[in-house]
Amino acid sequence: MKSIKVFIVLIAFVAMCFTAKASQDQVITYDQLPQAAKELLKKHFSNKVPLIVTMDWDDYTIIYESGEKVEFDKQGNWKEIECKRSIVPQKLIPNQIKTHVKATFPEATIIGIDRNHLGYEVELNNGLEIEYTLNFEMVSIDD
Repeated sequence: MKSIKVFIVLIAFVAMCFTAKASQDQVITYDQLPQAAKELLKKHFSNKVPLIVTMDWDDYTIIYESGEKVEFDKQGNWKEIECKRSIVPQKLIPNQIKTHVKATFPEATIIGIDRNHLGYEVELNNGLEIEYTLNFEMVSIDD
């Protein structure tokens, strides 16, 4: 019985160590970003001043002095773009999403966009969040 308790404690300790290690961001230099990420940033955020660049076990994040944040996967594909005080560069937004937002909310601008294996989530400057499938079908609107 005592050996089972020791084993459970050991498993819990290893799990906590792995979780702590996996969630730690490591500060890196801009040059350590994947090439695809550097190209996107150069093309769409070249007028911004990087504040910090970090890496963890599954992604890279760059935060600019002006507040924009861009997150990339390990290959350098963007996963999330947040532009709280500006707008997401238009060329990074799929045309179907731009068209839908413009038709439905003509006064709104897109200040955030997330992309994952299920689809897209868009944040508008009016406080609404819209979810789309990978086929750009609207799934939900949240306020």
